[in-house]
Amino acid sequence: MNKVQTQTNKSSFKSMFASFAIPVLIAVGICIYLFVLGNPSNFEGGDPKNHPVQEGVGHVLGLIYKGGFIVPILISLVLMSITFSIERFLTIAQASGKSSAETFVRKVQSQLVAGNIDAALKECDIQKGSVANVVKSALTKYKEMDGNTEYDKEQKVLAIQKEIEESVSLELPMLEKNLVIIATMASVSTLIALLGTVLGMIKAFSALASAGSPDSVALANGISEALINTALGIGNSAIAIIMYNVFTTKIDKITYTIDEAGFSIIQQFAATHKK
Repeated sequence: MNKVQTQTNKSSFKSMFASFAIPVLIAVGICIYLFVLGNPSNFEGGDPKNHPVQEGVGHVLGLIYKGGFIVPILISLVLMSITFSIERFLTIAQASGKSSAETFVRKVQSQLVAGNIDAALKECDIQKGSVANVVKSALTKYKEMDGNTEYDKEQKVLAIQKEIEESVSLELPMLEKNLVIIATMASVSTLIALLGTVLGMIKAFSALASAGSPDSVALANGISEALINTALGIGNSAIAIIMYNVFTTKIDKITYTIDEAGFSIIQQFAATHKK
C-alpha cells in the first residue's frame, strides 16, 4: 500500500508540474516577445513599427519581432520543448539509478548465484531508481517464497513473476509521463508555423495586389513574417522529434534491463528450488 501511495504522489506531482509549467511558459513567451524582441532599441527611431536596426543583435531580435502575433506562441512552444526535455532527462536519469543499470543487474545476478539474497537487496538500496525498485520487490518476494512451505514450485514462481509485473506497472508510467507533451510540440509547432506562413503570404500578396505600384515595404514584411514563423516552427519541431526519440530509446533500454533482471531472478529461483 505504501509503494502504491508513493507512486501516486509522484504521479500527482508530475501532473501538477505540467499544469503549472505550461501557463507560466506561455506567459514567459509573451514577455520575451513584448519586452525583449519588441524592445524599442531594436528598431529605427526607437519605434517597433519601424524597420529593425541595420546591424547587431538588435537587427535579429527586431526581425523576429516582425514575425507577428504567431511568434510568441512559437516561442512558448520552444520553451515547453526545452523545459519538458530537461524534466524528462532528469527523471529518466534518476530512474536508471546511481550507476550503470547493466552493471547493477550483473551484481544482483552474481549475488543470486552465490545465494546471498540480502547482499542483492543491499545492492538495490545503493543503486536506487526504478530498475532497483523493481528488482528489490522481486527479491523481497523471492526471499518470502524461499521460506514458504504452502506453495509448490510453480506457484512460487508465478508469485514472483506477478510481483515483478506489478512493480513494472507502477514504475514505467512515471518514465513515460509528459512524453506526450514533447510529441505534441513536434506536430503542433509545424501546424502553427504553417499558419504563420500562410498569414505572412496573405500580407505579401495583398501588397502585390495594391493599386498602382506594389507596396515593397508591406511585401517585404509579409515575406519576412512567413519565413520567420516557418523557421521557428520547423526548428522547434525538429528539436521535439529528436528529444522524443532519445527518451523513448532510453525508456526501452530501461525496460529491457528490467525484463532481463526479472527473467534472471525467476530462472535462478526455478533452478535452485526443486519443489
